[in-house]
Amino acid sequence: MSLTTVRERLAPSVFQLPVERIRDGYYSDAYFTFSKEVLEAEGRRPNVVMQAFQQKEAVLGGIDEAIAILKLCSGRRRPDGSWEDGWDRLTVHALREGDEVAPHEPVMHLEGDYSLFAHLETVYLGCLARRTLVMRNVKEVVDAAAGKPILFFPARHDHWLVQTGDGWAAHVAGAIGVSTDAQASWWGGRGIGTVPHGLIAAYAGDTVAAADAFARHFADQMNVVVLVDFENDSVRTSLEVADALGDQLWGVRLDTSGSMVDRALWTEMGSFDPTGVNPQLVERVRAALDGAGHERVKIVASGGFDAERIRRFEALGAPVDSYGVGSALLRGGNDFTADVVRVNGRDCAKAGRGYTPSDRLERVE
Repeated sequence: MSLTTVRERLAPSVFQLPVERIRDGYYSDAYFTFSKEVLEAEGRRPNVVMQAFQQKEAVLGGIDEAIAILKLCSGRRRPDGSWEDGWDRLTVHALREGDEVAPHEPVMHLEGDYSLFAHLETVYLGCLARRTLVMRNVKEVVDAAAGKPILFFPARHDHWLVQTGDGWAAHVAGAIGVSTDAQASWWGGRGIGTVPHGLIAAYAGDTVAAADAFARHFADQMNVVVLVDFENDSVRTSLEVADALGDQLWGVRLDTSGSMVDRALWTEMGSFDPTGVNPQLVERVRAALDGAGHERVKIVASGGFDAERIRRFEALGAPVDSYGVGSALLRGGNDFTADVVRVNGRDCAKAGRGYTPSDRLERVE
């Protein structure tokens, strides 16, 4: 699947940044705020070129957020406590959200008085690192699924404050749905979901009753998808739900625990790993639905999926229509580095680093 680069940059207001705290270095490594204080106290205003990069094949995320930080938070405090903006004195070139980048390729080029933005390095690099990690991981599972929809379901696996930007990154990288309104907020969408185990439990373990209630309230607003593993009998429950909901049911979601074997496979254990959601279980559910005239009902597979596992399911031809992926999309790292490479028009960088030209970077107005 080819990923489409987002050409229109997000407005700084979208990010709802804690501007005053970022300006004051609250979220910055202290040595950067100390450096800014030294430069200001000494009256030193070096014109530097700084370049940001990372070391993997990746899909760039967080660049608009990083630019917003520079736009709103570069500058200095006046003696009276007011803020002197620095953005107009900086020249910034950057790639776009969703650009595929090579190891060590500059994704952002900053030029200007270093004392105006020295305190921001921690914050903008953190945005780049987090969002690029999510974009790279989502792109990997999207490619593995070979065109089948990926649902972005990792909200419960991390702090709620990261949801907004993570959801945007997943959206740009190709996920077709996110699970919270916060994750969908930057493009004006809504979170989607399935009839959860908790609601089923609230209906005394009756999946059909819970699904019927859910559909009565939300079938006109979203695709109704029902978890069918509450009683560890996914075939029977899928059929019961499909019979009861009819055209209101979009799909069933298989989510059997990796430590359990679904009842449909109890007589077939021995020739394959029967635990959790596996291709054989998907085949049994698909065959049962089709045999009962429910060919239109989709199957969503979830529970411990990552790119490697999706590739395995696809290679075996498992009849999965969509994959729900959670914590795997937050694993790993995609650290960024920013280096001063020129000072006052002359090359000046730490050993092993230097200025890297790029004709892909675009001037940020």
